Amino acid sequence: MCAGYRGYLYTDFTRTVKMPPKSKKKSRKMSKAQRLKKQQEEEEAARLQAEREEQDRLDNRRKQEEIQRLEEKALESRENELNELRYLLKENNSAVIEWRIDAAEKAEWERYMRCNGVPDPKDQRGVNTFISLWRDDLESNVAEELQLCSKAVQLFEELEELLNETKDPKEILMYQEALRDVQELLHSKHLSIAEKILKGASENIDPDTRNMQTVSKHETSTLCLWANLFKNPNFKELDFEEAGMGFRLPMQLAVSDIAVRILHTHYDHLSMLARIRHQSEKQIMGEKKLSIQESVKKQSSASLQSGNSGVQGSEGSKSQIFTQMEALSGHMSSLDFSDAPTKDQTVPQVAVTGNGAQVVDMMHYTSLGGVFYYDLLHLPPQPIRRRGYTILQIVDGLRVFPYPTKRPNGEVCPPVGVSVTLPDWVVYMEPPLVARWDAGDEQWRRDGVTDVSYEEAGAKISFKMETFQTFALMQRTYANLPFQSWELRPLGQDSALFTVKGALINITITIQNDQCMLQLEQERGLSHLVGKWMSGPALQKAMLKAGINIFVNEHTQKYISICKKESLTEQAVYEQMALFASACAFSWSKWNAICGEEHLVLQVCEHHDPTPVPEDSWSMYLVGAQRSQKLEITENSEAFSPDHVPDSRFHSTFIHMLQDNMSPDGIAMARNSHYWFVDTVQSLLCATRPLVYS
Repeated sequence: MCAGYRGYLYTDFTRTVKMPPKSKKKSRKMSKAQRLKKQQEEEEAARLQAEREEQDRLDNRRKQEEIQRLEEKALESRENELNELRYLLKENNSAVIEWRIDAAEKAEWERYMRCNGVPDPKDQRGVNTFISLWRDDLESNVAEELQLCSKAVQLFEELEELLNETKDPKEILMYQEALRDVQELLHSKHLSIAEKILKGASENIDPDTRNMQTVSKHETSTLCLWANLFKNPNFKELDFEEAGMGFRLPMQLAVSDIAVRILHTHYDHLSMLARIRHQSEKQIMGEKKLSIQESVKKQSSASLQSGNSGVQGSEGSKSQIFTQMEALSGHMSSLDFSDAPTKDQTVPQVAVTGNGAQVVDMMHYTSLGGVFYYDLLHLPPQPIRRRGYTILQIVDGLRVFPYPTKRPNGEVCPPVGVSVTLPDWVVYMEPPLVARWDAGDEQWRRDGVTDVSYEEAGAKISFKMETFQTFALMQRTYANLPFQSWELRPLGQDSALFTVKGALINITITIQNDQCMLQLEQERGLSHLVGKWMSGPALQKAMLKAGINIFVNEHTQKYISICKKESLTEQAVYEQMALFASACAFSWSKWNAICGEEHLVLQVCEHHDPTPVPEDSWSMYLVGAQRSQKLEITENSEAFSPDHVPDSRFHSTFIHMLQDNMSPDGIAMARNSHYWFVDTVQSLLCATRPLVYS
């Protein structure tokens, strides 16, 4: 048994710990034939690699020689091509300038002959007379006051346009003062209109609610008034359905002698006032900066003179000078010069406060659809009629009813509610931002607005505020940027179609001579704009007012990503695209984003048919400051390559490069383009800058 047991243990042990057999390392030496074969293979591989490298070197050399030959040939014709381009541009520009001068003179004469009661905005005395006479007029009825309000709005718009155009500091100040006076008078007259209606509230009682509610629509405003005559404690809210506005009150106000006014002005004068005020503040800061800089220069000059004089001066005097300079420099660094006054008067400036207020950045946001004045007022005394006579207590103007009020035990007054159906003459590409007006600082703020609810189907927004305040609906200024793609396609002689695929909506503009027409994928409203022919500047202004912004300015790149390009080259391309827009189609290319700042890449083809361009008709072009060339790659190539199409030429201008691949009829059509059309296309391209903002 022991032996068997031992055998069993031995067998089990060897099974469990059995080690793998040791490998026998035997170095097998290569035979002489094998070594020779391997050596021959390596030599063959080296020979083939050398041949490839030599072939690549020769190919590169031939390519460089070809490029050099093409550059030399392009250089020979460079002067003639540039002169021809300059001639075409100068001829068009001269005709455009003469046309604009004639148009301005004609418009001035037509305005003079119009005699509609609106003074010439350039005539300061006439504007002051208009304001003074209207301010002193206390006898006009409501209808007459509304007509004068429309004239004042027209005057405001004309003054604003002049302010945007002028660079004269004296004229800027004059127009700013006139704008403020007109706005303040308009505000006063709107309150006067509400007062006249509310004084007769008891004579217009609604039989169902036993209160007064009325809506007065005008071409520039909509006025909603409610007078609390019955004082029903169960009253909570009221909707002015025909105006698309409503309000909600806490119970304590439902039993008070109050009136509610919601005035919707179809214009926004408050943002202009904010711009005027905060531009002035920045100008003051700029003047302080210049004054400090001059002081530093004087100190520097004094120190240099002291150092260069025959007597060097004591170390103490030098130290005093440098201490003064450091103090001045420290004062300069404490000032904010990041937003210096801009030459572009049309762009609202940012107002920043140090108290943590949520101020709306008016470069990032734009108010749309006008302004809503939401006011709680004391109900004026109502007339008492007795046996053929009327007793009326005379009060001087409307008084604001204070809310919120102090409550016992420190209770907080509940907020007040308001609802607005979005105006159908404005496009809100996304849910709007509600901003309230801070009259003290004259700026829009985001705080103080709560419980915002947006119903996209009904285009209705509801929210609450701590008190009754003026508010506006804001949209991101560049919400539709950057473009996803774009195309400029000819429809015939002096006619083209400019299509932009935006970040949120697509836009199409038809161009015919100097007129433009907008087409938009939009279901609501805009009948005043879509499908209407108007000039390029008028269309741009109308689109911005309607919230359809595809236009850029010097601030746009701070808020969206761009495809940075050399500005002079970009401008030159727009000029030449406009010259050939009657015969050539131009389109976005993905390679434009990776070809470098010094070059632009776009797709082009000659196209005379108003139908869309076939996908296989496009050719790729590379444009730089010194030369243009046709590229061998396509939009569907795997990688970008600057190689030109074999047997093609280089040219110093884009239009001469295009002519190499155009028919005689296409060239003739391009050269016969009217200057109206060329200027309109060029202005549209420069305003949208699709080669950078796509």
